[in-house]
Amino acid sequence: MDEAIVIGAGIGGLAAAAALGRSGWRVRVLESAPELGEVGAGLVVTVNGQRAAAELGALERIRQSGYGVRAAGTRRWDGKWLLKAPDADDTGMIGIHRRRLHRALVEAQDADLVTDARVSQVEPGAVGGERARVTWESADGTHSARADLVVGADGIRSVTRNSLFSSELKYSGFSCWRAAMSDTTVDDRFAMTWGPNAEFGALRISADEVYWYGYVAMPSGRLIDDEVRAVREYFAAWAPDVRALIAATDEVIRHDVWVLDRPLPRYTIGRTVLIGDAAHPMLPTLGQGANSALEDAVTLGLVIPAGRELAIGLREYESQRYRRTQRIVNRSAWMGRTGAEVGARGQWLRNEMLRITPPRAALRNGTRIFDWTPPGSFGTQTADRG
Repeated sequence: MDEAIVIGAGIGGLAAAAALGRSGWRVRVLESAPELGEVGAGLVVTVNGQRAAAELGALERIRQSGYGVRAAGTRRWDGKWLLKAPDADDTGMIGIHRRRLHRALVEAQDADLVTDARVSQVEPGAVGGERARVTWESADGTHSARADLVVGADGIRSVTRNSLFSSELKYSGFSCWRAAMSDTTVDDRFAMTWGPNAEFGALRISADEVYWYGYVAMPSGRLIDDEVRAVREYFAAWAPDVRALIAATDEVIRHDVWVLDRPLPRYTIGRTVLIGDAAHPMLPTLGQGANSALEDAVTLGLVIPAGRELAIGLREYESQRYRRTQRIVNRSAWMGRTGAEVGARGQWLRNEMLRITPPRAALRNGTRIFDWTPPGSFGTQTADRG
């Protein structure tokens, strides 16, 4: 049987394990953490991500674990609407806690999961020649294994990527506060709120929980003694509902947002392929990080089923994924410049532009990025498991 090693057991890695398992591969997943889990607060699974999840047999669990939300539009920092979406429009999004999405994907796959496996080197091998090799460290020493295919799903600071390419990270200029909290005041509408050098958003992730984020400009590596107090002070002059949510929050997390200094020239070398943040880290401004990783994973399983000539499958993966994901990376960056990064004059122009844009046209333009369908089907194996 064809053997694959997936490096990383986050959202992308587990999705890849599920997809490859459905297409006939024997899969081993190497995770550096001592236990499986996902760090973070919430996210939104958009229509494209839902189509990918359906192929993995995980969509019903995601629906049960999350909450249906719809786009409401864009507001100014003081709460005044810049562009309000028609109430009848439903973009079919699902707000969900990252841990619950992760759990749905754990249950969708049946790979050999190895924790406390800190990968130190990846040798890509050669298509039609030597198999790839992965070396990792664990509590009981150094290990290595060969595989017909290696999938690097090990995130923004990917060891796999660094083994294959000369790449550097650069700081985006922004850091992001995030929190998940008990709340029943936020309804099913999700609105972005733009202000000077910042963006705020909140969406429901269950019947009694809300996820909110505050994406703000600040120096990298900034140390803050009291993050809760800092975020309250930062948004102290914003709309009342923004202040109320933050005031009711007892705990927040914050991470600096990094991207690649330049795009990778490709996502595959030899028998090794990159997916998700390992391949194309992006700003969070479109909410497509997890969704694009789900797309990557499903595409990989569909175009490289076990037994297919690997060279053909890898070329197809590049063809299917490179242009689309780079387009999302670029559009996320543009959205960041349009929303949070513009100066005073730019903010005025942006606001005026949104005011004269017909809401339905803006909604259609904003949701075009969701226009993705899987390049095939895993067949009867994709039925959601009860």
